[in-house]
Amino acid sequence: MKNLIFTAIITGLSVLFLGSSSTQASSVSGDILIFGRGGDSIHLDPIQPLDGESAKVCEVIYDTLVQSGDNTAEIEPALAETWKSSADGLVWEFHLRQDVQFHDGTPFNADAVIFSFTRPEALARDFHEEFINRIVALDAFTVQFQLKMAYTPFMSKLAKPVFSIVSPTAVAKFGVDFDNNPVGTGPFKFVQWDKHDKIVLTANHMHWAGKPTLDGLVFRTIPDNSERLTELQQGNIHAMEFPNPDDISLIQDDPGLELIMQPSLSVGFLAMNMDKPPFDNLKVRLAINHAIDKATLIRNLYQGRAIPAKNPLPPTLWSYDASIEDYAYDPELAKQLLAEAGYPDGFETTLWALPVPRTYIPNGLALAKVLQAELQDVGIKAEIVSDDWDLFVSKILNGEHDMVMLGWNGGDDPDDPFYSLLSIPAAEKPILNLSFYRSEEMQDVLVRARTRADQSERIALYQEAQAIFHRDAPWVPLVHTQRILVTNSSVKNLALPPIGWKYLRNIYLKE
Repeated sequence: MKNLIFTAIITGLSVLFLGSSSTQASSVSGDILIFGRGGDSIHLDPIQPLDGESAKVCEVIYDTLVQSGDNTAEIEPALAETWKSSADGLVWEFHLRQDVQFHDGTPFNADAVIFSFTRPEALARDFHEEFINRIVALDAFTVQFQLKMAYTPFMSKLAKPVFSIVSPTAVAKFGVDFDNNPVGTGPFKFVQWDKHDKIVLTANHMHWAGKPTLDGLVFRTIPDNSERLTELQQGNIHAMEFPNPDDISLIQDDPGLELIMQPSLSVGFLAMNMDKPPFDNLKVRLAINHAIDKATLIRNLYQGRAIPAKNPLPPTLWSYDASIEDYAYDPELAKQLLAEAGYPDGFETTLWALPVPRTYIPNGLALAKVLQAELQDVGIKAEIVSDDWDLFVSKILNGEHDMVMLGWNGGDDPDDPFYSLLSIPAAEKPILNLSFYRSEEMQDVLVRARTRADQSERIALYQEAQAIFHRDAPWVPLVHTQRILVTNSSVKNLALPPIGWKYLRNIYLKE
């Protein structure tokens, strides 16, 4: 019955996308790609804090001024065709594409760019407050950014989904409800959003890069990894993320499935809320670092398809310091440190489990149970807390957690994970600095690193930052993993990059 119901949904979508004359399929077919994912989006307005599931959809609805290449970190034209900067890096001039329209017919121009960057919500971003002095339109298709100070990752930052260009007309029309009615210039247009079920998009035939190869995209929310794989095997979806590591060999043996694996720029970690005792005590944080057996965790939960983390940067990102020595798994030392911190009998706390699968944590509850047992071994009684994804995000952004597992995936500059996750401004609610780590020493290093033009100087500064992080131990860095996608044999032209979801723009289906 379930398959028959979903077939009816797909048939209806085919009529919606392709018109009533399209052939009605008995399973997923045609040019509508069904993508299975573990959680729903939280926001579709890119100005909001974007979790991975939100950014995934936003990257095909909206365009940015510039974008990262499909398989490289090189910056390429997007809505801006060309650009230039002053010698001191303080003035950037972008020449925009002409004859581009938003999905609602609003013309794209310099005013739309300025609107997108100066919306009241946008002004709250540290990027604006700290670096942007003024944005002006030199003419209808030329925008000039005047910076307060040199900012080396400026172009890389502009390629992020959070800096997508939105329709001023749609924002004025929908107001706060724009989050549920997104309008961009991207290759796919928003159709409907059934919360916790699916998001439906249709092709934008007028996209500046040409008509998409797909007629539509459907993002289906299927929280259980095993159920998602079953749906793929039964032909109800075309592609999925985050299979259970235990299922990898099964996938590899299935001739109808393709397993795509790509080294990622990810790190999974356990953050400790330093605004809450006893995590304000360094010896407690060090004890927890010594209590976690990463090697066994990787062997049992990741089937060996991960490497232990010791830094907040992945080893695939430049400036990574391989010379730092990880804290050894040593339960007896952990107990000694707890006693020295005034907790000879341990303490009680909460451990917030990631409720949706991620590249760095494919099964949050399973990981939480392992961490819970290891903490129990040294006297720390951690109650596991789990919630719906949107509630989980809302609560941790407001610092309700004691310990929380999360991660970072993406960014081709060390400024991304460091400043987003470990700076003092990021510890202001709603936070991204989940440990509420506030170090003036770290802040000084991070500010200098993001304003220096010399690459060797930036490398030295980020290695200094890694040493400070290691000494202060606001997290337990857990794992670096591969990015994994599973598709059926009909999915073609899929090149999985280390970061981002723009590859969805290029896929086509061929039975």
